[in-house]
Amino acid sequence: MFLSKLDSVKNASKLIAENQKLTDVEEISIYDAHKRVLAEDIIAFHDSPPFDKSAMDGFALIAEDTFGAGQSAPKQLKIIDSIGAGDFSEKTVGNGEAIVIATGAPIPNGANAVLMKEYTTEDGDDLTIYSQVTPGENVSPKSEDIEKGQKIMDKNTFIRYQELGLIASAGYDKVKVYKKPKVKLIITGNELVEPTKEEIDKAKIINSNQFTIRAMVDDSGAVCDIGHAGDSYDEVKQAILEASNGYDVIMTTGGTAISKGDVVLDVIDEIGSILFHGVAMRPGKPAGAGIVNDKMVFTFSGQPVAAMSQFDVFARKYLFEMQGRHFDFDVVSRVSELKVPSQLGRTDFIRAVSDNEHAKHVLNRGSGIIRSMVEANSYIIIDENDEGYQKDDIVDVVFFNSLLW
Repeated sequence: MFLSKLDSVKNASKLIAENQKLTDVEEISIYDAHKRVLAEDIIAFHDSPPFDKSAMDGFALIAEDTFGAGQSAPKQLKIIDSIGAGDFSEKTVGNGEAIVIATGAPIPNGANAVLMKEYTTEDGDDLTIYSQVTPGENVSPKSEDIEKGQKIMDKNTFIRYQELGLIASAGYDKVKVYKKPKVKLIITGNELVEPTKEEIDKAKIINSNQFTIRAMVDDSGAVCDIGHAGDSYDEVKQAILEASNGYDVIMTTGGTAISKGDVVLDVIDEIGSILFHGVAMRPGKPAGAGIVNDKMVFTFSGQPVAAMSQFDVFARKYLFEMQGRHFDFDVVSRVSELKVPSQLGRTDFIRAVSDNEHAKHVLNRGSGIIRSMVEANSYIIIDENDEGYQKDDIVDVVFFNSLLW
């Protein structure tokens, strides 16, 4: 089934967004929370730091005792104790006294500053200081970073290593996150064979899509299992139905164009509903999507470059937002080094090599030429309302690395 009227990229994306789902929530160890998305607000259980602490190795003392000290006018203090990290002192610092203190150790009672060790000399319990400090200097005050009871992180925050440290400091050993979507990738086609060094039979081709799409799913924060189906209607139907009962999202490659043996959309039309089939875009015109058993089904081309572009345009955002993470193309402007032709009514995603100033499209751009994606690092996007660009025109560019989870 191929609808005679092509949808715009904008309308196809709107149809997908209208059927956007969130995954369920799970509680996991903080050790496993890196690059997950929070499904709860983080409210601090503790102050951090939990006490006034030293920001330097040195001597805890009364700042006023150091006023006027310098290389030519040293002052003398008495060392009364020593505090290592993880320890505390029960002694109170009085005038003319100091306590040896390690970075991170609690500031003892009576002290209001820390003088760095580099500005002192020691002779037993006698301390000579050659610099002055102000009250509060080299002291990290209690709850400087986190205050107990404070909301320090919002639901739907992506957990980088920075957030991981803050969550741990707030007292969490487990966090609630959105589950990773489970994706079933169904590779269709009688002509496909596994990678081999041996000579390939006539009319056969190595199945590369299973590797590229699976990696793209992984780069979208999801997990992917791969299945295969021939071009038989019943075989494709069974594969999609089984996947709809055990997975959150289904993706297929092949079987989407107007040619004999292409059955994927006919199957979806019978057992579910088609959202769209055929999009005014290049590459990737045969892109489709539908719903089977309340699960989103993306149908990609069998042509590798078209399939990759279709994934980036439609599926990547869906997988991100299933996990509560917002996604849009990070579009930047560059100067085109070459003329880039297009046509009205079609959105082009042109493979390009771009840097901080310029973009140059890859010349060999067939939808089956995987090497063109390897040579590129970005897309030049030509909107459906533009007829292309001339050399030195400003173009919209999306870098591949900006698409990653």
